[in-house]
Amino acid sequence: MRTRVTSILLLFLLATALASARDKAENWLEVRSQNFTVVTNANEKAGRRTADQFERMRSLFHVMLPQLSNESGSPIIVLAIKDEKDFRALEPQVYLAKGQLKLAGLFLRVPDKNYVLMRVDAEGDHPYAIIYHEYTHFVLSRDAEWLALWLNEGLAEFYENTDIREKDVALGQPSPANIQWLRENRLLPLVTLFTVDTSSPYYHEENKGSIFYAESWALTHYLQVKDFQEKTQLLRDYATLLAKKVDPVSAATRTFGDLTKLQSNLEGYIRSGDCNKYFKLPAATGVDDSTFKVRALTETQADAVRADFLAYDERVADARPLLDHVLQEDPQNVSAHETMGLLEFNAGHMEEARKWYEEAAKLDSQSYVAHYYFAAISMNAGAFFNDDPQVESSLRAAIKLNPQFAPAFERLAALEGMRHRDLEEAHMMALTAVQLDPGNVSYRMTIANILMEMDRATDAATVLHGALKLAKSPAETSTIENQLAQVERYATARRQATERNSHPAEALQARIKANDTSTAEGDTHSENIEEALPAGPHHFLVGTLQDVRCHEPGIDLNIAAKGKTMALHSGNYYKIGFSALGFTPKGDLNPCKDLDGMSAKIEYIESAAKPAVAYVVAIELHK
Repeated sequence: MRTRVTSILLLFLLATALASARDKAENWLEVRSQNFTVVTNANEKAGRRTADQFERMRSLFHVMLPQLSNESGSPIIVLAIKDEKDFRALEPQVYLAKGQLKLAGLFLRVPDKNYVLMRVDAEGDHPYAIIYHEYTHFVLSRDAEWLALWLNEGLAEFYENTDIREKDVALGQPSPANIQWLRENRLLPLVTLFTVDTSSPYYHEENKGSIFYAESWALTHYLQVKDFQEKTQLLRDYATLLAKKVDPVSAATRTFGDLTKLQSNLEGYIRSGDCNKYFKLPAATGVDDSTFKVRALTETQADAVRADFLAYDERVADARPLLDHVLQEDPQNVSAHETMGLLEFNAGHMEEARKWYEEAAKLDSQSYVAHYYFAAISMNAGAFFNDDPQVESSLRAAIKLNPQFAPAFERLAALEGMRHRDLEEAHMMALTAVQLDPGNVSYRMTIANILMEMDRATDAATVLHGALKLAKSPAETSTIENQLAQVERYATARRQATERNSHPAEALQARIKANDTSTAEGDTHSENIEEALPAGPHHFLVGTLQDVRCHEPGIDLNIAAKGKTMALHSGNYYKIGFSALGFTPKGDLNPCKDLDGMSAKIEYIESAAKPAVAYVVAIELHK
């Protein structure tokens, strides 16, 4: 009897917890405009006004910066929450601690969607400054490859204090903190400001970063006001030169003239009251709110949206109860399946994540998100070794469903590279991914990998040098530099091999003088870097790697499995498809030093050569 009472009590507590985590179904609405989806628990008027404001903000960029592309392959979902209590149930955990900054909104960017979280009842002069700042970066993201960092940040600071009112729009209102900082500190020389990049201490260090952001805002504000007053287009002309790959300093000199004079004018502008000016634009921006589509959301639908946001917001303990409720009420809810896949993926449960996304794709064949993540997780988990045709077809389905979704293009390119086939198409797919998302350095690294597969090491190095300029963190810089070092070592080995093959007699004499005991006939690995893979059948084997011997770029090793040892060979270990199952290797993998003794699954090709040797194609490392 006691057990039954306890069970009833637990069920009652669980139901109470779920009830407190959810609002009544009739309180939730969805308002769809042309470019935004607003989900709100306020009312229809608030939902329409929110959608209208974001559409008008988007229109401002078309008017003010027509040369920039501000389309996206991922939807923007705005959660417009009615009050502080419900807002805190969704905001990041870090802001819930006592004494933390109170947010009125945030912009959350993830690969397959973009979330805006905002309070409808927010107060203050500029409660949505963070949202508008980050939305500006979102709009500019496709132009990150050529847009100077000072201008990128300056525009974000310029637009963050935008007020979209009933009859007009206030644009470019100054931040008092920026003005105070600039008046109390010495400005950076403009040549320094123009050359700051993501690796610069002026971008990362707190104090130096403050002057960088403030001065970027001041110069952008000064030039915007100057353009308006003098009927010029200095900022637009400057951006046009940057897009043509003119360096930021040269572009500034050609557009703005004497930089010393510009610096003096900027300092005077900051000291005067002119920097307090802002623009008033008419409210009419071509947005027709009569086209907005409004529908009531059920409790289950609202929970699914909030659970997805909480999952991306890394509030797993809050997301799971909502998901459990959704799946109990609606076992075929596609959004809940996708979110469960995300939670399992983040927890490192790859097979479970893969199953959730696979089921989501079956429930809704039009979900590019489900198709993409099923395929991407399959590749990450090593499923590509089985040459599963569903992986490729899912990626192609995701591309067809959303031709603006860069990650699907990049994964298909990587898949074809791993399989060592269709390399021309792989190259084009990777280039398309970069075109859609130029600021993503990992896409450029994929291009470099494919170019290496195509024996275009020089081109691969050029791509990686370009990626270095876009690296946003020391970790990204280090990763690119390590890949670049490998590419350059390979290019050097290839060049040396070509020289040896062109002058075999001189090469032999040099090796004799260097006490190289190998003969010209016996040491073929380093010279034969163009070695073609045999056309035999592919096989897989799990075992322990042993006796690794490098003769760069070639490699020989053994795999011990089932009481036997098999010899493996590759004429170019840069072409081996390396991956890891269930763990992340520490640091960068050095095949010549790190493989010995590791458990692995290998893909190899039989050879009819005597003595028998297997050509290794891919190595999947295991814990």
